[in-house]
Amino acid sequence: MRGEPAHVIVGAGLVGARAAQALRAQGCDERIVLIGDDNAGTSGRPALAAGAQLGLNGRAAVRRRDGRWFADGDIEVLLGRRVTALDRVARSVLLDDGDRVDYTKLLLATGAAPRRLAVPGTDLDGVHHVRWVEDSGRLASVLRAGGRIVVVGGGWAGLETAAAAREHGCDVTVLESRPVLLQDEVGPELGAFFAGLHLSHGVDLRLSRSAVAFGGDGRVTSVRTDDGAELPADAVVVALGVSPRVELAERAGLSCRDGILVDESLRTADPHVFAAGDAARPASPFYGAPLRIEHWANAMHSAPVAAAAMLGRATAYDRLPSRFTDQYGVGVQFTGRVDCYDQLVLHGDVAGPEFQAFWLIGRRVVAAMQVNLWDDGLAPAAELIRSRRPVDPERPADALRHDLSDQPMSAVHQDTLV
Repeated sequence: MRGEPAHVIVGAGLVGARAAQALRAQGCDERIVLIGDDNAGTSGRPALAAGAQLGLNGRAAVRRRDGRWFADGDIEVLLGRRVTALDRVARSVLLDDGDRVDYTKLLLATGAAPRRLAVPGTDLDGVHHVRWVEDSGRLASVLRAGGRIVVVGGGWAGLETAAAAREHGCDVTVLESRPVLLQDEVGPELGAFFAGLHLSHGVDLRLSRSAVAFGGDGRVTSVRTDDGAELPADAVVVALGVSPRVELAERAGLSCRDGILVDESLRTADPHVFAAGDAARPASPFYGAPLRIEHWANAMHSAPVAAAAMLGRATAYDRLPSRFTDQYGVGVQFTGRVDCYDQLVLHGDVAGPEFQAFWLIGRRVVAAMQVNLWDDGLAPAAELIRSRRPVDPERPADALRHDLSDQPMSAVHQDTLV
């Protein structure tokens, strides 16, 4: 089925689907081929927790809806086909059935795989590793049934899953190997805020604890922890993040390090090969270093940039890391990085319905979080971070002209917010 060379996209998830759409929308009149290694459709692969909370309608509806659009857009969609090799000299990809597809430009949107817990019993029925569409459907039915859920991992996906499970009436235990939730994402002070949020909703939160084995005969019935506790479980959700799927790129000799290395236009060292989404680690002009972001917003925004670059247009992907989550009706928006800061300033009442948080280095804001302030959006905070302009360390929110400016602010260093 070689046919004429095409703009080929490997990976039919959210990045691949949006990139194909963007190519057509941006005027590409050449052949476009979208290849996916499963049959789950082309709407994307949201995190398991988010899919369960949103109540996914199943793969068939996804496939029908997107199938019509891609047919109308004259985009060839090959599902259930796996690309086994990339020939950069011949500019072709080899499929698992022996077919080849030649390309003029190639986008690797291979995504990421959930990190699996290497302990006894990890393959028992009822143990779910957070990631794919089909797993989201299975978990949603598990949560609706109630029961005892053990979540392994206290990151964003684990906490979203815990919140969804509690809202379905499940008894929930969260195991987090570190002493603080979300320590790398929001720091210890706001990690304590999230701990308090989950404790107040009845989650059995066990910090500095890990799962060492899953018990059961064919199906999981218990989780053993590193302190010897035996936790009953009707289902287990392992939410330990993801690993970028770089095997195809590595075999083709492309540079990979925690993702496929690409420049700010999402181009690899090979000018005909691009990468985007969870699989890519683009150079960040703002941070001056490669940066891989695991979030659906990254897929949404990187795909059109990749499409433009594939069409030879000058473009750059330089968005700040961002996160959106809703747990127990508490809406959180976050942008920036907190791997290095010397002061956290809170604006508003942490115990109340709305507040802001600003992480600073000296007089410069490096990250910001808004709680239950959806109408304001993240754009003003992101602009403040990007500008690098100095702010009053006691009142950084004044730079946003926010309507909470008459409320007190407090500087926090290592205080606990539970």
